[in-house]
Parts: sequence; C-alpha cells; structure tokens
Amino acid sequence: MKRQPLRLAILEATRILEHAGVASPRNDAELIAAHVLGVERGRLPLVPLVDPSVVDAIGQLVTQRAKRVPLQHLIGWAALGAIAVSVGPGVFVPRPETELLLEWGLALLKGREYPVVVDLCTGSGALALAVAHARPDAVVYAVDNDATALAWARHNADARAAEGDTPVRLYSGDVTDPTVFAELDGLVDLVLCNPPYVPEGTTVPPEVAEHDPHQAVFASEGGIDVIRHVVAMSARLLKPAGGVAIEHDDTHGAAVPALLRTRRVLTNVRDHSDLTGRPRFVTALRG
Repeated sequence: MKRQPLRLAILEATRILEHAGVASPRNDAELIAAHVLGVERGRLPLVPLVDPSVVDAIGQLVTQRAKRVPLQHLIGWAALGAIAVSVGPGVFVPRPETELLLEWGLALLKGREYPVVVDLCTGSGALALAVAHARPDAVVYAVDNDATALAWARHNADARAAEGDTPVRLYSGDVTDPTVFAELDGLVDLVLCNPPYVPEGTTVPPEVAEHDPHQAVFASEGGIDVIRHVVAMSARLLKPAGGVAIEHDDTHGAAVPALLRTRRVLTNVRDHSDLTGRPRFVTALRG
C-alpha cells in the first residue's frame, strides 16, 4: 500500500483535536504521532512518509483524545523536570506548572550536602523522583494516603532506581495525621507539596473531571483544607533555613500565604505565579 505524508496525518489530527476543544491540539497531535512511531517529537520532520497502518494507529489515539481522554493516559507517561513517570487511570497527572515549584526547591538545595527532602501528597511520585534524579545525594521521602497512587509511585520509583537514580522512600500516610514523619521533625531541608486544592464544586475540564482522582484534585474549605495541614506539618518538619513550597489554586494568591504567616517559625513567605501569570505556589523558610 502507498505510504502517506506524516505531515498530513498530523494536520488532520490537529484539526480533529481543535474541533473537540482540546487545549493544545498541535502539541497533542505531534506527541501522539511520536508515540506511535517510537521517536522523539523533535525527530518527526525526519519521518516524511509513513505506512497506512501508522496513520490508522495515530487516528485511533486521536479519536480517544478527542473524547478528552488525557494525552498522558494514551502515551503512558508525563514529564516533570528531567524525568518522565508512568501515569494512567487512578493517579493524578503531573502538570507543567509544577516545574516552577520543582525549580525553586532545587535552587534552595544548592550548596547543601546530603539534604533531606519530603514530598507530601506524592501521587505518581513525580516530584520526589525528579528531586532524587537531580540530587543523587539527597535522602527523599514521599507519602500519599491513596493505595492506587502509591502503586503507581512504587512502579515509577522502581523504574527510576533501575535507571540508576537514588531510591525514594515511599510511605502510606495522611498529611492530616500529626504523627506522620514525626521522626523527621526539625531535620528536613525541603518540603514540597502539590496537594488537592481545587475548591469543591469548581468546573474543570473533562480530562480532570472524568479521569483524575477526585480526592487528588478537590479539597473542602474553599480548597485549603489539606493545605492547612501541610502548613502545620511543614512548620514542624523543617530545620532552620529549610524551605517549603506548596502549590495552590489561582484563587488562593492571598489566602494561602496568609495561612503560612500564621506560623511564627515560617519567614520569607512569598507567592509565585505560573507561566500564565496566575498565582500558583507559595514558599517560605524556617526561621
């Protein structure tokens, strides 16, 4: 059968995804094509012609994406920092905006040898594993209260360890429990957290509403219920000059920093915007 231009298949995929309301149709079309071909996205221009079976395979995944199945579920992974983690049904998909929180945390660790890092509400393990990859000398702990998420995190941790990264210490626990990681009180250099923070009742895209676990996305008290516990936990875990970074909803630009300022041991409270200029995460240091 006659080979077909890959460029035309990507253009058709982009058209379908745009019509379906997908936020980044060209990006998703190219990533689907790269996944089917088993090449990096940047190498797509080096593949001018493909077999009809490839076009069909791309079309099948595009049909699923047009139904608003998350791209990451279709290709099987999501990137954070310099690594990729496996994701799928039952676990929260890491978002690009969390990169900025990760960068802040890694900058704080510069010059510190053998830092102790804790990732709260770890989900897929992406933040913890990205830190362990960037800082092989770090001792990284991660915790989540959901068994399915922890199974994904364990799978990802085993995969990263097989690649030579320092193993991450995974635990089952709830950040609302004041005894979690009590043995680390006053010993931690960095606390990172991407908690559930979307206010209950908020309208979210189908990818989130129908595929991300509800308990990993939404929180009560206007979205700050879990964050309140994370702040308390951070205040007791951090050593002097240690730092905390917590992601939050774009409606929390005032409320969450105010929450951290109620803890007298936390100083230098600062809110940070994401790449679109929306309030996205708050940081503080242990005085």
